[in-house]
Amino acid sequence: MQLTKHWAAQLDDYAIDLAWSGPGFPAREDFRLAAASSAGPVSLFAASDGKKLHDLPGHPDGTNCLAWQPTSGSQLSALSSQLCLATGGQDGSVKFWDATAGQHTATAPLGRDWVDHLVWVPSGTGRPTRDPSPALSSPPSTHNSPLLAAASGRHLTALRPDATVAHTFKPAAKTITALAVPRQGGCVAAAHFGGVQLWDTDDFLLQKEFPYANGIHALVWSPDQKWLVSGNQDPSVHLWIPEKDIELHMSGYETKVKHLSYDYTSRWLATSGGRDACIWDCSGDGPEGREPAMLPHDAPICALAFQNTHGLLATASADGVVQLWSPERPKPLRATVKMPSAATKLAWSPDDRLLAIGSEKGAVYVLKCEA
Repeated sequence: MQLTKHWAAQLDDYAIDLAWSGPGFPAREDFRLAAASSAGPVSLFAASDGKKLHDLPGHPDGTNCLAWQPTSGSQLSALSSQLCLATGGQDGSVKFWDATAGQHTATAPLGRDWVDHLVWVPSGTGRPTRDPSPALSSPPSTHNSPLLAAASGRHLTALRPDATVAHTFKPAAKTITALAVPRQGGCVAAAHFGGVQLWDTDDFLLQKEFPYANGIHALVWSPDQKWLVSGNQDPSVHLWIPEKDIELHMSGYETKVKHLSYDYTSRWLATSGGRDACIWDCSGDGPEGREPAMLPHDAPICALAFQNTHGLLATASADGVVQLWSPERPKPLRATVKMPSAATKLAWSPDDRLLAIGSEKGAVYVLKCEA
């Protein structure tokens, strides 16, 4: 494999988040990359050549996170010509943007706490507000739209794309530290110090609660929705099978586990927590009793990401090294590149041909992945 430079861009501060627009809008070659600077502005780039399409002001006190509204199937037709991006900021608000026109469309003020986590729930799983007041009801055209789950402090809110509130959940016991939604939708998992709450996104009721007596830094669902996994402060990785009330626990990491990623088959779980990317085999009954594969770096892992529909894993370490791996191979290392500074985020394009890398110095690199 080869990783070659496709294009690069410079932000005005630390690259705090990166996100690709989804497949199918309006064609594969029209993917867009959103890059958020910790200072606040958000830049939108064309995947094909890195042309800057729009500069969005973002949040005046700093932007924390990005999330593109899903753009496939019925969701795409509902969007018409508008490509919607949501951002969360230190001003305690969620902003919605028409990324096609480069315009702000709506704002949802959520209070004083920073909005640190955003995740879309696929359409058809949310309902309009049950408040009968016409003033609080959204237009019928938005009722079947995806919902956006937004976490600010202890509060989790379900928002529609027009920024109206679909539901405000009961506050968590502590600050929400991670969110995760399964591909099939239907629920959102919210982690805090002390456990994970699983909320239904049809009736907004609490489905289950998973106690965990420590801090949680990362949360991910396996694509088949069998496993819900947390990366923890203790440092460890904890796995639940929500349908069977089964739990597994893996400890022994060097540092806090802040990064998790599943491959598209749900077999391989990649975790950080030291100088090696630790890869667990989750097939069958899961990783308990199995030795993980250790993919080595010379410095602590700072980011990792599996491709969307292929088997390559990208890992990045604090010394600026980015590597590609095929975990199932006897010799898994496929490519290595050295970047000028450490990565803050890795993001694969929807077709897996491009790897976007955000850096501590505000640079954004997009590399081509070729055999």
